[in-house]
Amino acid sequence: MNKFIFDVDGTLTPSRARIDKDFAVWFGHFCEDNEVYLVTGSDRDKTIEQVGEYIYHKCKRVYQCNGNDVWEGDENIRTNQWILPESPHHWLAERLTFSDFPKRTGLHFEHRPGMVNFSIVGRNANADERAHYVKWDKDTSERANIAITFNAIFSDLDARVGGETGIDISPRGYDKSQIKEDFWVDDTLWFFGDAIYEGGNDYPLAQVVDNYRQVRDWRMTREYLQILQEQGIAS
Repeated sequence: MNKFIFDVDGTLTPSRARIDKDFAVWFGHFCEDNEVYLVTGSDRDKTIEQVGEYIYHKCKRVYQCNGNDVWEGDENIRTNQWILPESPHHWLAERLTFSDFPKRTGLHFEHRPGMVNFSIVGRNANADERAHYVKWDKDTSERANIAITFNAIFSDLDARVGGETGIDISPRGYDKSQIKEDFWVDDTLWFFGDAIYEGGNDYPLAQVVDNYRQVRDWRMTREYLQILQEQGIAS
């Protein structure tokens, strides 16, 4: 059976923003006609804010926090209670101190079930501040370099670039790929994400599913889905 798994930020919605209204209607119908799952680094409240109650509850299951907090509608299936140890927390705090990026907005560590999101600019950044950091990171590869060094030092943990400004950190193996265990061997899995590159937080899941598509935004996601509908793979 074909099952469709979607990242949220950069795949169904603009990063940290709400889903396009016209696409929400279209994707809502897709969720009614197909078995749909979401997997995102964000928490439940943020995901509902982004995709809306209707789409959220039409999904078969939603994997929050990269699969560390799992929901079926309003029912919590399981939650990972892991907490970031002191040593890697201290190391990341030093990266925050010594980064050459000039702006700090606060909420640089966001603790979520089973993971931590670390951000140099901070999750309190407004749209302009986020855009400034996105350009900085593109020019300097700061997040990728932090993640590479972190992974070399803390071999039992895993840091991956996530979203536009953050780094997702969890115990090794507790990334998005962990959700594969919930599916049957004869399921055909289709995954759509924007960070399907080595070091990106969509990459581990893409390596274990049957089919994946890297997208730039929700428009490309819809284009791929319409092709699958024309081919009779999706309804």
